[in-house]
Amino acid sequence: MTEASPGVRERPLSPHLQVWRWHVTMLGSILHRACLVGLYVGALILAGWAVALASGEQAYLAYAGLLGSLPGKLVLLGLTFALFFTIASNVRHMLWDTGRAFTPKVADMITIASIVFAVVATAVVWLIAGQTGGLS
Repeated sequence: MTEASPGVRERPLSPHLQVWRWHVTMLGSILHRACLVGLYVGALILAGWAVALASGEQAYLAYAGLLGSLPGKLVLLGLTFALFFTIASNVRHMLWDTGRAFTPKVADMITIASIVFAVVATAVVWLIAGQTGGLS
């Protein structure tokens, strides 16, 4: 019979930390999941807006004031990015579903393109909103 050594044994690290190296498609995958969680939060914010709208002018003005504050605008900016990145990421996944673009170079390229698209589209929407008075 073997004897167990007394005390706590050190646990090995998870093997994936030793095998995988960081790459942009991992970032795309993590960002996609984070954006989906953000869009769930956005759906709750939209539902809150509808409730405030149905609750009367005072409730609506208070809710609009909250969304128009700096923290509210930052949340809306993040939701805008989340929406555009999720759209681009879903296009990327549809492309992968056809069996194309799996080579590392192409997969990295379309992942970077989806991040760049989300940043540029978010900037364009917020610039247009600022120019038309939508941010006041």
